[in-house]
Amino acid sequence: MTVLRLSRAKVYDLLRSRQLPSFTVGRSRRVRAEDVAAYMRNRLEESY
Repeated sequence: MTVLRLSRAKVYDLLRSRQLPSFTVGRSRRVRAEDVAAYMRNRLEESY
């Protein structure tokens, strides 16, 4: 949430729609830094 500067609800929407890959550790949902960077890069490319 902090890196993407998005609300918790929006991040969960991205996870549910599989636009942002994640994995589970116990009861916590984790997202790799590389996946966050790839998501941001793709969004920037789409905006041009």
